[in-house]
Formats: sequence, C-alpha cells, structure tokens
Amino acid sequence: MAVTGKLRRIEDASVEGKRVLVRVDFNVPMRAGQVTDTTRLSSALPTIEYLKRKKAKVILLAHFGRPEGKVVAEESLKPVADALAELMSAPVAFCNDCTGEDAERAISALEPGHVLLLENTRFHKGEERRPDGGKTGDPAFARALAALGDIYVNDAFSAAHRAHASTAGVAEYLPAYAGLAMEREIDHLVQALEDPKRPVMAVVGGAKVSSKIELLANLVKKVDRLFIGGAMANTFLSAQGHDVGASLYEPDFAETALDILREAELANCQVILPTDLVIAREFKENADSRTVAIDAVPAGWMILDCGPETVDALADAVDGSRTLIWNGPLGAFETPPFDTATVEAARYVAKRVKENGLVAVAGGGDTVAALNLAGVARDFTFISTAGGAFLEWMEGKTLPGVEVLYETK
Repeated sequence: MAVTGKLRRIEDASVEGKRVLVRVDFNVPMRAGQVTDTTRLSSALPTIEYLKRKKAKVILLAHFGRPEGKVVAEESLKPVADALAELMSAPVAFCNDCTGEDAERAISALEPGHVLLLENTRFHKGEERRPDGGKTGDPAFARALAALGDIYVNDAFSAAHRAHASTAGVAEYLPAYAGLAMEREIDHLVQALEDPKRPVMAVVGGAKVSSKIELLANLVKKVDRLFIGGAMANTFLSAQGHDVGASLYEPDFAETALDILREAELANCQVILPTDLVIAREFKENADSRTVAIDAVPAGWMILDCGPETVDALADAVDGSRTLIWNGPLGAFETPPFDTATVEAARYVAKRVKENGLVAVAGGGDTVAALNLAGVARDFTFISTAGGAFLEWMEGKTLPGVEVLYETK
C-alpha cells in the first residue's frame, strides 16, 4: 500500500474524559465458551492501558465469527470480556449490544479510566453490508456507532483490509487515530516496503502461484531480489521446461510465471529459484527422500522441499541485503523432513538480524507457524499476524481501515 500524508497517531489526540471508541481484533479461538488463546487480547493491551492512564472512557468495538447480521449466542463477546478482565487484572464492563439505548446507558455509567466492551458488531447486518447488498458497511450503522464516542481509534490492523462500518465507516464521522498496535504494524511495513534500507530482498513461498500473483507482481517492482520457494516454485520450474514429476504445480499459470520473470528482468529484480530439490515418492512424515538437481526429478516423485544448495544461495542473497520481507514456507514444513529448508533459512535470517542489523519483517499464518517451528519468531524485527491485511499491503492494495487514519492535506 502506497502511503501519503501523515498518520494520525493516538498520542496526538486529547483523550482525557472523552468517549474513545477503539476498534480491536478480538476474533479469538474459543472452546466451550472459554477463550483458548489470548494473543490478540494481549496485543490490544498497550492501547487500552494508555487510554486508561489518560483517563479516557475506553469503549471497545470488535467482531467475532460470522453471525451474518443475526444474534448468535455462541458468538457473543461476553466470554472475551471476562478473559480480558483476567488478563488486565481489572474490571471490564460488558454491554449486550453495540448501539442503541443499552449501549448509551452503559457508556454513561462508565467512569473515566475504565473499560467497556460492546457486543459483537457483526450481530448487525450494517457492519458488513449496505441495505442494497453492497459489501461495505452501512453508513447509517457507522453513524450509530460514531454517536457513542467523541474519538475513534483503530487498533485492528488485521481487519483493516475490510471496508466495514466499525473498521472504516466510523472514521467518516469522528476524528480518527491509529492505536499503538496499528502504529507498530504500519511503521514496520512502511520500513520494509515503502521506505526500506536497500538492497531489499523478498522471500515468497507457499503452494500456489494463483494465490500470490498480485503479491509477486508488486514485489518485483519494489525489491532488488526475490526468492521463490514452496510448491509455487514448481510452476516456475515447469514453465522453464523442467520436469516436476508428480509434484503439485499449476500448468495453467505457466505463462503467468514467465510474465512475472519478464517483469522482474525489466525492473532489474533478481529472481532466485531452487537449483536443487528434496523429493520423495510419498508425502508422509519421515518418508524416504533424496536430493536431486532441478533437471533430475524422476516420474512419480514429488518435490517437497528446497535442497541445501538452494538454501546456501538464499543465505548468500540475505548476506547482500539490508531489508528482508518473508511470506510463506519454502517446503512442506508441517511434515518432517520437508521442514529443513524453511527452518535453516529462518535461522540464518534471524542470525543476520542479530549480528548485522538486517531488518526482517514476516507475515502470514503459515509463515508465523514456520518461524515458530524454527524457534526464531522473536528474533525477527517484526512478525505480523494480520494474514489477509498483511498480504494486501504487500500486494500494493489500499487498506480502507488504514487509509482513513492518514491526513489528506
């Protein structure tokens, strides 16, 4: 996403005694009415605690699940309020609606420096859809939310790619600012892609070229080196005339792969593809495997990981880079021994962060899982858990929930 203007930050707002609507991402795992992972709650704590210290009335907005405009008891945020209170060691009030008289009364009763969580915004159809069925939030619902506050803060980067009432619409009616978690995401993504220390390298893996066409097309115009791994590399190798045996690949996207390589050449972006491969007849844990050159994959064998020569080439490219962006694993990392390339590459990147000041930013669900597997997630400069929003930023798309936080003058 190309950013222009100045980001309005929560520190710029005068919040004392004000009703501050804070959009958070509390779409957390839950089992039997209990929150099973509080990671997303923890990420919102810095903003919540900041506003509490400033004696604001902290009013939290969030969605949970996909109730599609209906009240679904199992998708109530009440258990989240209880989990948040436990995490904060402080009371969190809860209201059984996010608009209307009940919400107004709950906010009136809220003391400055205290926290209120409103019910699931997706219990209202207007959160996600207009009356005509358009897939953006209903302005009338956005106005109803805005009427509850004096200031709006968005701290949910992971939901910022959605043009919903609570993620973008409210900002049309209230002064809008980025929360501390939102600031951190934006600052690191700008540092990695919009205003990076060069040379910049991207590592892109995963299964399908078709799911990352826009990402690759944007990156070749912005980075100096692009490493392509995972099963998507098989499509590139096949397009170049290499036999990929029984491997997963997308023959219908061979021309797309060649187009990306041509675009990279025009943009002076060096593309690094695997030169050796780890193959097996069966895709199962601890399957018999062998390492072969890219032109030596036998019929009936599957490419399941990059080989050691390829990992060395990736490491050499990392050595010549000052900024690195990573999205996607290099092989079938969930199934040993096909996790080797991903783990070794991740550990090497983490080492360069520590020793050479490499700026390394990673994001995407599989990517985070892979870095956790390698034991290096904490060693990267920044890990985004935003998923779709991270990917859309990397694709160069405008994120509605971020765009409204920038001054337009």
